[in-house]
Amino acid sequence: MEEDVAGVERRWAAFNRWGPYGLLAVGTLLAAATTDLLGMGRGDWYAVTALVAAGLVLQLCWVRAVRDRPERSAVSVGYYAVRWAIAFVLTWINPFFAFYAVSGYFGVRRILPSRLVNGGLVATAVTMAGSESGGLPPRGGTGWLLFSAVLAITLVLVAAFNRLALQEDERARVQSAAIGELERTNTALQRALDENAALHAQLLVQAREAGVADERRRLAAEIHDTIAQGLTGIIAQLQVVANTPDPGTAREHLGRASDLARQSLGEARRSVHNLAPVALEHDGLPEALDKTVTEWGRRTGVRSEFTLTGTAEHLHEEVSATLLRIAQEALSNASRHARAARLGVTLSFMGDEVTLDVRDDGRGFDPVAVPERTGSGGFGLDGMRARAERIAGSLTVESEPGQGTAVSARVPLVRHER
Repeated sequence: MEEDVAGVERRWAAFNRWGPYGLLAVGTLLAAATTDLLGMGRGDWYAVTALVAAGLVLQLCWVRAVRDRPERSAVSVGYYAVRWAIAFVLTWINPFFAFYAVSGYFGVRRILPSRLVNGGLVATAVTMAGSESGGLPPRGGTGWLLFSAVLAITLVLVAAFNRLALQEDERARVQSAAIGELERTNTALQRALDENAALHAQLLVQAREAGVADERRRLAAEIHDTIAQGLTGIIAQLQVVANTPDPGTAREHLGRASDLARQSLGEARRSVHNLAPVALEHDGLPEALDKTVTEWGRRTGVRSEFTLTGTAEHLHEEVSATLLRIAQEALSNASRHARAARLGVTLSFMGDEVTLDVRDDGRGFDPVAVPERTGSGGFGLDGMRARAERIAGSLTVESEPGQGTAVSARVPLVRHER
């Protein structure tokens, strides 16, 4: 669109500079062809020759002048006035020079200041009306009447076209302003796109770094919750073997140690590939928790019980794995620190939430005395809390010295996508 406007401006500028040459040539040819018809004498032709030469020199000087001067200036006003005078006298001699006089209509707004535009148009209209009514000066009352009528009509047309020209100029001005605003907007948009591209690249780097850190935390937590706990169980079983003289008891604990080793190896492999825990491979969360609690009680000798409340649903793998890992960590903490005689694990399905409660009657502790690093990706209580928060859940711990411990995890109920 901007190129179209610039092209129109260039064509108008070319016509305003070179068009008068052509119009003067047309008027001269028609005057020569109508010499006998209009009774032009030798003296008339002397005057025509001098005026045509003056018009050519004037136009040549104007073409050179506009290269270094603004179009609207004292020079441009002088140029328009002299050109109109030459055209007026030529039309007085021969009406066909009106072809040259019509150049006064074109480019008037680019040559004259705004306050002189109407005067220039009226002066040109007088010259044109004289030519159209039979030549200047009008002859007799009828000639003056015809001249006046033609002049009135011409002025009406000039006013109408002038109004259209004003509207077109205003439209061009608004269009030019809109184009300028669009260019500024495009520039700002491009700058914003460049900034966004740089920000996007920065975010990608940060996302990769965050992903690496998150994967490290995940693997560390998995190792702590699976391999470390398995090794702890194996050591405990081997200690029993080392301290018992009964071959049957030794074989039993060696078998448990072997099972724990195989289970820990499987969990390690699944942790590396970010797969669901082994206990969830073939069972749902309630069944996996029941088996985990039973095995833990058999291994530690603590009376343990699993309870399911509400209607069990098939949970999303991430939710099931998170709750199972929290339960395993709570059981591991209980076996290492609680010295409990009884422990209960309750899984509750409540509307749009799932709650896991692990309670024991052990020696308890003061939660305030335990430093919290919520979301830091640590182990123990911090690790359980971080796991719950990772799936938009929460974890609370209630305990007092000598009063046992209660760990409660609440997470959204997200069903498995079938």
